Amino acid sequence: MNITNLAVDITQQVKPGVDPKDKKLTIYHMSVAFVAFIIGVFGGLLQGLARGGLIPLPSWLGYYQILTAHGVLLALVFTTYFIFGFFFAGISYTHGPLSKGLRKLGWTGFTVMSIGAVLATIMILMNEASVLYTFYAPLAAHWLFYIGLTLFVVGTWISSGAILTHFYRWKKENPGERSPLFSFMATATLLLWIVSSLGAAVSILFLILPWALGLTDSVNVLLTRTLFWYFGHPLVYFWIMPTYMVWYLVVPKLIGGRLFSSSLAKLAFVLFLLFSTPVGFHHMLMESGVTEFWKFLQTVLTFAVVIPSLLTAFSIFATFEQTGREQGGKGLFSWLKKLPWGDVRFFAPFMGMMFFIPAGIGGLINASFSLNAVVHNTLWVVGHFHLTVGTTVILTFFGMAYWLLPMLTGRRFTKHANRCGIVQTWLWSIGMFLMSGAMHILGLFGAPRRTAYATYQDAPQAVAWFEGIFASHITVAVGGVILTAAGVLMFYNFIYLTLLAPKGETEFPMTPDPHDMKDSPKFLENWKLWLLITALLIVFAYTIPIYDMIVNSPPGSPLFNNLIK
Repeated sequence: MNITNLAVDITQQVKPGVDPKDKKLTIYHMSVAFVAFIIGVFGGLLQGLARGGLIPLPSWLGYYQILTAHGVLLALVFTTYFIFGFFFAGISYTHGPLSKGLRKLGWTGFTVMSIGAVLATIMILMNEASVLYTFYAPLAAHWLFYIGLTLFVVGTWISSGAILTHFYRWKKENPGERSPLFSFMATATLLLWIVSSLGAAVSILFLILPWALGLTDSVNVLLTRTLFWYFGHPLVYFWIMPTYMVWYLVVPKLIGGRLFSSSLAKLAFVLFLLFSTPVGFHHMLMESGVTEFWKFLQTVLTFAVVIPSLLTAFSIFATFEQTGREQGGKGLFSWLKKLPWGDVRFFAPFMGMMFFIPAGIGGLINASFSLNAVVHNTLWVVGHFHLTVGTTVILTFFGMAYWLLPMLTGRRFTKHANRCGIVQTWLWSIGMFLMSGAMHILGLFGAPRRTAYATYQDAPQAVAWFEGIFASHITVAVGGVILTAAGVLMFYNFIYLTLLAPKGETEFPMTPDPHDMKDSPKFLENWKLWLLITALLIVFAYTIPIYDMIVNSPPGSPLFNNLIK
């Protein structure tokens, strides 16, 4: 054997992996994520027990204070750190180690994010920012809270720059090659995040922050809410797209199969980029300042976002069936028996998929004008939110953590961790079924969202919200207790898999390339085209309404910062 052939053989035997220095960057992201997670979980417990009238809160702790902490720490901090940690590990695994400069850029992004997160959290804990994670005007937080949010977003842009640049350099070095699915999907997700978060940045820097500092006497409430939902709905897909990445790229490997189609997967992520941003008005169907035409237009675009989710459902379950049949499954559904139900790394994401079915149906109801009129600003919306982000996304992230954490720390995924994970997944699923199910029904009965314990002077309808057999605030609180137990167990699993599990190697379970990888259409990777179409859709959907809100704005509102303390 000559030297050339020997070198080729050795190269083929080298397994891809995550660079140790990139692992450290990911571990730091994951650590912050889980600290925020456990604090947010206990905030949710206190909130549920207080709203159910089961405990009084101490005088130094406000209901809306813990509600804000719960939302910010779980919906923003936990998810964002987790996603960026996943992306740094995955891009290192897929395209090799980050350069020294890009790794420094990643650490810079992490530092700026962390300063912002700590600053915003301190303001919340001081009860100076009890404005919920939507920070709706005219309720005003301390100006440092908005500085914290701004730094947090800027930090994510810096980290996004490191990841996207690493991918861009690979593209330049490999002209004509199809992008690996991981980097393609991560790119679509980060582009969506950057485009949508511009709305939040404009709202904070040019409208809310000057108002909170007293530099302006009033704020255009309708415009700030429009800019928030320009950002707020794509935020949901910023959570969901990494979830889909696990379903597309990891789950097939765990079940011993191969993804059904790379072309379908890439098309789904392109459609998410196109249709996720110009749809914010479907969150504002009850707002009087937006005309019916623009609400209708963005509602139509909202229903277009259903298409990539349906493509994903078809692709993933086709992968399940294809794999099950390759392993000997016969008959209409016997292939289901071949799936690894006892492996939490598969079971947790699968349970997330199951919960996404009613969550998706609820989303269609929320986006339908006549149905939304019934459930708007009721507990139904909270129940829907907890099914999508609190179950579909979170359970998939948990399933990811069971292999990602030991892979990063050089430990083994043990039977003990698996058993704890199965129990934790069942507890989370049962708790969310009780809590979210009761919220949905209570919402249909008129129970409002964003309110502390109240019987409204013992009005019969309000009293019934505490006396129902299932549709009761008590059921919501019981579900919250079970969820807290699941959250504590998950935090234990985090400690175990990072510090206590036996030393060893854990695989990054990336699925092999689908059979159609080399034949996937080149136009799917034309990011300039997709960004141009995205920009045109946004301009079409928002320019005239925002112009009208500025030129024909209603009287601005002064700030209110002492109503909920």
